[in-house]
Amino acid sequence: MRVRQFELRLLAVALTILWAAGGGIVLIAYRPGGPVDLLVGVAASSPLLVSVAAIIWPPLVRSDRGSAGVFWLGLLAGLLLLPSIAAVASQVIQGGTEPLLPSLEVIYPWAVALLATSLFAGLGISRQLISESGIGRRRLAAALAFMIVATSIIGGAFAGVSLADNAVLSNMPAAHSRFGPTTLGVGAEGSGTLTLPQCSGGFVSAGTAQLEFDLSASVDSRAVGTVSLTGSRSGSDESWTAQVVRSDLFGKYGAVKIGPSAWTLSPGKPWAATSSTAIDDQMLDLNVLADALSVDNRATAEDRGLEYVGGALARHCRVAVDGGTFAASFPQVSWLVGTASLAAWRGELDFWIFGDDEVGMVSGSVNGNAQDILPHGIQATVYAKMTATERDTPVTISPPRN
Repeated sequence: MRVRQFELRLLAVALTILWAAGGGIVLIAYRPGGPVDLLVGVAASSPLLVSVAAIIWPPLVRSDRGSAGVFWLGLLAGLLLLPSIAAVASQVIQGGTEPLLPSLEVIYPWAVALLATSLFAGLGISRQLISESGIGRRRLAAALAFMIVATSIIGGAFAGVSLADNAVLSNMPAAHSRFGPTTLGVGAEGSGTLTLPQCSGGFVSAGTAQLEFDLSASVDSRAVGTVSLTGSRSGSDESWTAQVVRSDLFGKYGAVKIGPSAWTLSPGKPWAATSSTAIDDQMLDLNVLADALSVDNRATAEDRGLEYVGGALARHCRVAVDGGTFAASFPQVSWLVGTASLAAWRGELDFWIFGDDEVGMVSGSVNGNAQDILPHGIQATVYAKMTATERDTPVTISPPRN
């Protein structure tokens, strides 16, 4: 029994360390500029009270089967915490101007881990109050009640302060934003706002940018594949890598262009030299600006109003596109749809113009006949999102290293 008690207590210590890591990241580093940033961190750290209770009163069970079940419950909580901590850390590191809520990738594993941790601790607490061997019905009922109450209180507090912080942040600029300028002045939109171009007006191409592309395809709501691309551009020089995931492919593509020199990367092969003209159609954000957001295509663009994106004020616009324009703007879509023709497809793209007269984000989709992608499919949809951040800051493009 003492060995089991030590093992369960050790597992509770591990859970406490993980909860402390997740809460500590938010408490120390999450500063988007809201009035209750500190309270968000305190609320994110409150599950420590539950995990510490499991250290003091480990959920000891006499039966072998019950003991194994309790151990796996605690292990499940720890495994669920890892992606939650990673998501929080990534969100904070990329620029703490983005609120933690609403964000399903953060909420879902966090909430399930909290439920598991609360039940794990509740079994130990109920053991102090109810004298039953194994996991009796009364003890289990008390543990479940503790789980529900603890999760509701902690989750409600975290959601409440996070949403309150978000409500204020959604209507205020940040001191700095990777999406664009936040300095206020007197502009065309009125006193105290930035001057923003109209949707159908002119804007300029960024000299440099850090770029991210996310593409996904589905057929009749079934996922076909994804593309995750990151890279940078400086003038006509560029460097990027893309991870492609399909049912029949899991590999990395890439391209580097420096003046007249160019290199490409494909799955299972090292970087290889090629002609610069071979990758001229893969100029990332410049493709999007030249095709989907050309002056002619934006002539009837819809103005969706002003929004804050990552703390930077932007004009939200929407434009209709056909499949051919979409494919020319996002040539990486061929990794998902193969040789299927998108000419008859239709959709729309949202884009955001910031105070530097540059486009910092584009998001949208097109859909059409799926038979060229999956023979028994009816409708296929391709989604794309591009972000161009840290625009016009110094960028160095270096040759690849095998």
